[in-house]
Amino acid sequence: MSFKIDKYADLIQNAIAYFWNTRNKQLNDQINRDVQDAGNRGAVTGGKQMDGFVALLTKIALDSGIPQECIYTRNNQLPGYFRPTKDWDFLIISPTKKLIAVIEFKSQVGSFGNNFNNRTEEALGSAVDLWTAFRENVFPNQNAPWVGYLMTVERCAKSMSVVRVAEPHFGVLDEFKNTSYLDRYSILCRKLILERYYTSTALLWTSDSDAYGDVAEDISINTFLSAFSGYLQGVANEFE
Repeated sequence: MSFKIDKYADLIQNAIAYFWNTRNKQLNDQINRDVQDAGNRGAVTGGKQMDGFVALLTKIALDSGIPQECIYTRNNQLPGYFRPTKDWDFLIISPTKKLIAVIEFKSQVGSFGNNFNNRTEEALGSAVDLWTAFRENVFPNQNAPWVGYLMTVERCAKSMSVVRVAEPHFGVLDEFKNTSYLDRYSILCRKLILERYYTSTALLWTSDSDAYGDVAEDISINTFLSAFSGYLQGVANEFE
């Protein structure tokens, strides 16, 4: 069965709208509580902004033949190697307790200088912890799971402008020179795949609840969802 992105276009648009609507509500709630400078922090730590993408991935999993009871979207702690557990955003676990898919959702609106490195460290740390635990047979008697990373980034002047790099002692890699934060997120997403930390990644830009798009085709939402759907169809026997 071939994957048709048009079938899910409304769900993708809904996920973007839900992201902005939830974020704006969280900001307003913080402001109404008169907590100085807490509004932006609340938007970062709210934790529900990407639930529209959870709904999108759930629909694709169901359409790919995954039973509802094998899809987990809350309290998704998996054991790690460097820490006891990590709470992932989306899991699929087979009836025989095989870890089939693991997905993380992240977003960035504003505060790019403060948070780009944090997002990079989170993505790497989570993946290294998971794969090292897998190597140590924490998830026994199974093949490697499908591991995904989907991120939305605000497109604005600050995310699209070239950022200066500091080179006080050694030069940075050439690919980071004359780049914006959106460029750097693209580099990050590609390298996460290249180094096999994630099976697939997606990077979306968005400027408001109606405007969004792919930053690049190889890390597009279509490529990500197609890979996810194809993988699930390939492991259908795990759910028979």
